[in-house]
Amino acid sequence: MNGGGGGLQGGSRAFPARPGFTLIELMIVVAIIGILAAIAIPKFAELIRKSNEGASKGSLSAIRSALSIYYGDMEGLYPVDLSSLTGNGKYLTSIPKAKAPSYHADSASISQNSGTTSITDAGGWAYDNTPGDANFGTLWVNCTHTDTKGSRWTIY
Repeated sequence: MNGGGGGLQGGSRAFPARPGFTLIELMIVVAIIGILAAIAIPKFAELIRKSNEGASKGSLSAIRSALSIYYGDMEGLYPVDLSSLTGNGKYLTSIPKAKAPSYHADSASISQNSGTTSITDAGGWAYDNTPGDANFGTLWVNCTHTDTKGSRWTIY
């Protein structure tokens, strides 16, 4: 005799079907999420590194533009010290930080010397401030490592 939903049937007790997921289904979903995370996290880290590289290249261009304007205003003379660019905020309000991700901390420090000897791989910027030197007025990223494309930072 069947007494309605879930009653006795043939001497055994039958349970009504309950909505929900089985343990196997939940484990499969967790495994898929884990695989997607394992793929996405390194890609995300790479995007952050590329954005920092882009920020450094943009900052380098901004300082070089300020140097060019200074050069024009001073009728063919570059500053001996890059702090001249930030005076009165005429050229720059401040020296931006160089970002060489994975190699150096973000830094606005400036190594000032002659030519490529000013590149000490300490992070920040390298500026040739020696009048009469062939590279006088040239600014580089003070890093000898490579970016995500394999180019050395000093070639920018």
